[in-house]
Amino acid sequence: MSISFRCAAVSDVGLIRKSNQDAGYASTNLIVLADGMGGAAGGDVASSVVVAHLAQVDDSHPAEDILPVLTNTLEDAHAELIARSAETTSLAGLGTTCIAIMRAGNKLGMVHIGDSRAYLLREGTLTQVTHDHTLVQYLVDRGEITPEEAENHPKRNVIMRNIGDTPEPLEIDRSIREAIAGDRWLLCSDGLFGVVSKERITKTLTDYRDLDACANRLVDLALAAGAPDNVTVVLADVVDDDVPPGPPLIVGSAAVDAHRPTRGTTSAAGKLSRWTPGESVEVAQERRSPWARIAATIAVLAIAVGSVFGAYAWSQTQYYVTQAGGKVAIFQGVPQKLGPLTLSHLHEKSDLEVASLTTVAQARIAEPITRGSLAEARTVVADLAAQVREPDPIIVEHPTPEPSVFPTTGTPPSGKDATTPGSSDFPTDSTTIPLPTDPRPEESQ
Repeated sequence: MSISFRCAAVSDVGLIRKSNQDAGYASTNLIVLADGMGGAAGGDVASSVVVAHLAQVDDSHPAEDILPVLTNTLEDAHAELIARSAETTSLAGLGTTCIAIMRAGNKLGMVHIGDSRAYLLREGTLTQVTHDHTLVQYLVDRGEITPEEAENHPKRNVIMRNIGDTPEPLEIDRSIREAIAGDRWLLCSDGLFGVVSKERITKTLTDYRDLDACANRLVDLALAAGAPDNVTVVLADVVDDDVPPGPPLIVGSAAVDAHRPTRGTTSAAGKLSRWTPGESVEVAQERRSPWARIAATIAVLAIAVGSVFGAYAWSQTQYYVTQAGGKVAIFQGVPQKLGPLTLSHLHEKSDLEVASLTTVAQARIAEPITRGSLAEARTVVADLAAQVREPDPIIVEHPTPEPSVFPTTGTPPSGKDATTPGSSDFPTDSTTIPLPTDPRPEESQ
């Protein structure tokens, strides 16, 4: 019986973060998830470098070699992160979690470090396979807090192990497991399990048999729960047939085309490489599939593009609202220049006149109002449209009529010259009103 992986991978920047520091990789032989940390630049560099190294060893290996291959690859990635941090001071403190599962026949080799998780769904039961390397998990293991207390602990994001720029040897959890047809593996960052319950994850993995639909549904659940962090999902079904090899799925910070394989990422692509400062890129792995060689080649090309391309690619995911020709307008990009390169252009102009806005609204739009998406920029325009000044009232002047002089006694003027309509029909106080004549005949005495 031939065992293979059938995979799906989805990543989203979430609702709060400005860039995606998660990275994911999935193929018929290898699935990987890395969650970077260390700031806007350091996190995506760390996660994408680790994925790049693992992509270069994506091939068929003897079962006894898969754990050494994975371990050595992570140590090489560790060395590269140390070198990068030493050369670029802004990357100091960078790091990443990592989970990687490599298939060799019906054996699975897994390496894990950090607080990203691997779950196994087998016969309807979901099991967390990895053990978090966090402070709160350490306190739970010692019996100092309960698992329920750990979920809301103020230090729940403190990671005790990662792959970063510190010189200490890596402490990696390693294990060999059996690949059983019908199993479904889930690798995910804390952007998913931190906001979506295990019960809801289990139900989704069970209800959605289509892998792509399942992965997207899990990400949607995280977004519905607020998605305060990047959320990445890598799924793999263990199947007992030969899945035709194809291009690997690469998502998040490691994706060269950040928009097609990745939902909502604004992270700069092009960090993949097997690079040593001062040396040319060399790929030392001899037994690799054509797709693995392609992935490594893309990595080399991406690093050559450089920071200018990365900055421009990121800028085009941004929008801002300002005025153009006296109208409120939306620009795509950021209101800056990078050398001779202008990082924005007019995207759409509204019919809203800037001069029609209130003084406060005009002062607000005097400086560009930046937003992370076109929808958010259009919301700003709608808010401004609700701040149009009330039009000045129209004052119509009427001539003042000449006052009429009424006599204090006698009969008032009558006819159309009377000031009060029908005034000729009503006597004034000084008018004597004759009593009606009694029509009855006089009675004789």
